[in-house]
Amino acid sequence: MIGKIQVGYLVSYDYELLKNSLPTTYKDADTIFLAIDKNRNTWNGGTFIIENSFFDWLEAFDVDKKVVIFEDDFYVPELTTMQCEIRERKMLSEKMGIGNWLIQIDCDEYFVDFKKFISDLRKYDSYLDNPLKKSIQVAAFWVVLYKYTPEGILYVDKPAKAIFATNNPQYVVGRRIKGQVIYTNNIVLHESLSRSEEELRFKCQNWGHNTDINNGFLDKWIKVNENNYKEYSDFYYIEPERWKKLDYFPAKDMKAIKEIVEKSKNLNIPKTKLFFRNFGQWFKFLFK
Repeated sequence: MIGKIQVGYLVSYDYELLKNSLPTTYKDADTIFLAIDKNRNTWNGGTFIIENSFFDWLEAFDVDKKVVIFEDDFYVPELTTMQCEIRERKMLSEKMGIGNWLIQIDCDEYFVDFKKFISDLRKYDSYLDNPLKKSIQVAAFWVVLYKYTPEGILYVDKPAKAIFATNNPQYVVGRRIKGQVIYTNNIVLHESLSRSEEELRFKCQNWGHNTDINNGFLDKWIKVNENNYKEYSDFYYIEPERWKKLDYFPAKDMKAIKEIVEKSKNLNIPKTKLFFRNFGQWFKFLFK
């Protein structure tokens, strides 16, 4: 029997963003698992609240009864935030079921065309036959939404690779495993940093990268706007030079932004780039 398309979300303090993400994946997933800490703890021991109205929305939205809520204790005081993240992701994938495509998405990630991603993924179904023997991971590309402005959104001008699916969830950092990467030409809007200052400060204290953030990141994020962003460079929160420049979407509506992305040549991955990346990965793991 062919493996299922199992989608998992880690649901925490930014749960409201799931209302943007879930509609992009719902139709093409077999089952959708929502991992929620039963004590409402973050990986750093902070606390959050999920309003009952969210679960009312979820029940009304889930017309095909695809959603499974998976509650457990995902915070372990003796572990770092990244270790807690890896632990939760492994627990979630085990719940989703080895032998299926295990796709993990965060609430702040919105696929432009999830159906196409699934079509690309299905080309590699043979890896589901014996997932423990040959581990692979499948990547799409983020368009990172950096900051809301009065009239639009600043974003990182070049797409960044990001892992979303695997057949064997032996995660080592976030969603990454030690295995061959298969790159696909799929874009995911990542609302990683485009929040209020208060929300961003809370995230920086409680996510898996809380100890990695460079000292100048937040000051620059506060200063930059749609009028001066070209005067700055080096925006990444860990190694600043990885995000050299920003660009600007003159819209805030995600549907409008998706349409802009689909038409943009700069935000689509060239076939030659994909070919050489995938060839390099194939050759690297040929004898492993």
